[in-house]
Amino acid sequence: MRLAPERRAPTVRQAQGKLWASGPLAGLLLAFNGGELVAVKSRRGNPKLNRRYLGWLLLCWLLSVTIAIPARGQNNDIRSLARAVDGHYNHLRSLQSDFTEIYRGDGVERVESGTLWLKKPRKMRWEYRSPKEKLFVSDGEAVWFYLPAERQLRKTSLKKLDDLRSPLAFLLGKTKLENELRGLSKVVEQSPLGVGNTLLRGVPRTMAGQVSEVQLEITPSDEIVRIVIMEADGATTEFRFSGWKENLALDDHRFQFTPPAGVETVEELGR
Repeated sequence: MRLAPERRAPTVRQAQGKLWASGPLAGLLLAFNGGELVAVKSRRGNPKLNRRYLGWLLLCWLLSVTIAIPARGQNNDIRSLARAVDGHYNHLRSLQSDFTEIYRGDGVERVESGTLWLKKPRKMRWEYRSPKEKLFVSDGEAVWFYLPAERQLRKTSLKKLDDLRSPLAFLLGKTKLENELRGLSKVVEQSPLGVGNTLLRGVPRTMAGQVSEVQLEITPSDEIVRIVIMEADGATTEFRFSGWKENLALDDHRFQFTPPAGVETVEELGR
């Protein structure tokens, strides 16, 4: 009795930028143009294909397209969202927001809150009110950090400042998330705090060695409402923002600081 030859399932491999079929489809070339199958020919001439083999061929192509399109679409969505956030902040002159700062590290959790003001160019004022008062102010050049309870003031240059709050000074006027955060992608293993918001992650190009990842929670109106900064030692600092007010008339005097009498000033040269 003569046994029928064993049929092998067709496979597809890539060589020299083209896809070649093997098995029962050996020698067939799949030609693509922009993801579309436009021709089928053979190294051996032009064999006739039966419907079953052509079906296998089309199935392989459909699977490859199905896998590729979601990834490409997701990257486009992230790029579009990043550019929308850039556009939202780059046209603003000033911002005001209530904030909550949450630090977690070494088994400790510390929660502080207050009000943040930003003004172009590079001016910022963090006014902490709870659980104790403190002030973090920049006029765009110098930075002051004042602790009223300790009657002590630290002063340094914004360019030399190594502080987790300092990047927000550059939020207005020159934001470009894709340049600031490498590997910008969507966070899928956890949900944003707000319904309808999107959570992005990336690795900051600045503060290398100190910060390993930054997460941004973005609203449908392209506002940043939460920033999570993951430090290299495992600690995290989270900023939550609410009640954003845009383009307020803010006097430059708000971003200047005159030390009270009797306060010790420590000048820091930075790194």
